[in-house]
Amino acid sequence: GFGADLGAEKFFDIKCRQAGLKPDATVIVATVRALKMNGGVAKADLSAPDVDAVRRGGVNLARHIENVRAFGVPVVVAVNRFDSDTPEEFDAIREIATAQGCEAVLCTHWADGGAGAEALAEAVVALCDHGAGQFAPLYADGLSLFDKINTVATRIYRAEEAIADPSVLAQLARWEEAGFGHLPVCMAKTQYSFTTDPSKLGAPTGHVVPVREVRLSAGAGFVVAICGEIMTMPGLPRVPAAEAIRFGAGGEIEGLF
Repeated sequence: GFGADLGAEKFFDIKCRQAGLKPDATVIVATVRALKMNGGVAKADLSAPDVDAVRRGGVNLARHIENVRAFGVPVVVAVNRFDSDTPEEFDAIREIATAQGCEAVLCTHWADGGAGAEALAEAVVALCDHGAGQFAPLYADGLSLFDKINTVATRIYRAEEAIADPSVLAQLARWEEAGFGHLPVCMAKTQYSFTTDPSKLGAPTGHVVPVREVRLSAGAGFVVAICGEIMTMPGLPRVPAAEAIRFGAGGEIEGLF
């Protein structure tokens, strides 16, 4: 799935704003493999133990924790365990989370069902019972549409600024004049990086977020900002798994797994 810089930000700034929700806790899902990839390990080598790579990639997890806390919501990290993960690698993630003032919990529900997520459930209940949440969206309704875009770019993506052509700025101004200026913004960018460049892993800063197109979703109630090179829908890989599904000679369905 996409990182908290996309999914959680949209949930907080769009869903919670529209529905009047105030979350008491947030679960950030992490994996040893994802942190190793952010630490510079090639995809083919992710199953090999590498505690140092986990620590290097931990800056990415730390950034996500900081970002969620910017909304005033406490965090627990759920570490989905793979068979190739080692105790030392999990310990490294726990140290990263502890340094950010939150707990990391090992989860095996994919293999053990509900029992594999009991510790996570208990941690979430404890956060909610503690009552430390003071949720607030990242920006006010009255901010201009481009200022909302720039706020997400600078505070969540840690960019220097968002930039846009005059034609994009003019379009935003027309929507504001038409009465849509109060809407939240829905950011569309690569899921692989805090930047618009999928090769920039970890926790980069000092970059620029180019807004190349904007779209008004008046019915849904938000303005979409297309940042960098990104395909919006459908959210599928270049070669979807459906291309391998077919009927065999005997009428059996093949290619599901």
